[in-house]
Amino acid sequence: MASAVKTLLWAWVIGKSVVSLVTIPEITDESFIDECVRGHNRARSSVRPAASDMLYMTWDKDLSVTAREWARRCLVGPTHPNFSFVIENLWTVYPPTLFNASVAIQNWVDENRNYDYDSDTCTDVCDHYKQVVWATTTKVGCAAHLCPNGVQTTNFADKEGVIFVCNYAPAGIINGAQPYRTEGKFCSGCEGVCVEKLCRRRERESLQSSDVDIDWDSFQNPTDFDYRRILIIRPLGLVATLAAAYGFHHLYPNIFCYE
Repeated sequence: MASAVKTLLWAWVIGKSVVSLVTIPEITDESFIDECVRGHNRARSSVRPAASDMLYMTWDKDLSVTAREWARRCLVGPTHPNFSFVIENLWTVYPPTLFNASVAIQNWVDENRNYDYDSDTCTDVCDHYKQVVWATTTKVGCAAHLCPNGVQTTNFADKEGVIFVCNYAPAGIINGAQPYRTEGKFCSGCEGVCVEKLCRRRERESLQSSDVDIDWDSFQNPTDFDYRRILIIRPLGLVATLAAAYGFHHLYPNIFCYE
């Protein structure tokens, strides 16, 4: 059975408060997984000019866990600080009632208006689009998270919002390389069965993980470290200072120190 985190929120409509039920899906929610995979593959099969080597994309649970842990930071920023091989797309929305995974993916896809395939250049932001349609990327894992105190570095950082993150493997966005090839007919540049203009291979799709094994417990948010320093390191330092002062006074009782 699909599971979801359901949060009761207050939404203001025409000056009156009404109760609104916002559903933030878990990464194990089958309908959420299907929505994310279908949204990506729909965009991949519809590229212009048409692709000859576009591979079918499937879900990866490890990538979705990575996306979830990063989303929980409620921060829009650069890609993962410790693992440069993880490529991610981020989307934020306020109020939370507007969250929709399909809309988020479509926002990335709509960046194609800023991208020129022949020159491989962007007139505006288009890297999200290029990653969605990167031909050799075969795995995706997404997660959404409700941020009660807002999403940092956005224009609604002090308001409750939602952050949506998708991670990809193998990573795309290689400088000087176009996201896919256009020589020949659909699927002519890749092995497998051609389904809806995408190459599918059972062996590749049966893989349930991306070989990206990230131990999120091995490092902490800098904020968490600050709390540990305040609650543990500083008291220990104070005890050590008092012990040193007592020992010094015991050895040299006639020395008077002043400031």
